[in-house]
Amino acid sequence: MATFSMDWIGDLKFKSGEGESPIELHSSTTGMLSPMQALAYAQIACMAMDVVHVLIKGRHDLQKMRVRFDGDRAPEHPRRYLAIKLHFDITGNIEDRVVERAIELSRTTYCSVSNSLREDIRLETTFEIRKG
Repeated sequence: MATFSMDWIGDLKFKSGEGESPIELHSSTTGMLSPMQALAYAQIACMAMDVVHVLIKGRHDLQKMRVRFDGDRAPEHPRRYLAIKLHFDITGNIEDRVVERAIELSRTTYCSVSNSLREDIRLETTFEIRKG
């Protein structure tokens, strides 16, 4: 069982509980993460870590990777994500089929973040490989 807590620190601001990994979430403070931004970063990190793990485990020539998140949100409350697009920009001498397989494994089997989200959220993935 995973247990976490957040303490209210005024306005619409919360900070992780004492002794927990540090994170602070704000509703609309410039320079601070909102809960929806944190969810986006969690989605990026979860799938990116899976893809890196698969590529490194397969001894592929991964030199660099950046993942971009584009999310479409509902116009009315709750302003949830309706669609998410992740674009993987990869540098290395890796075949397309290998990257496609790594992304698919993350998406269907390993990424606990995307597998915890509503099933009606469209998740699209694309990638580009730059030979290193």
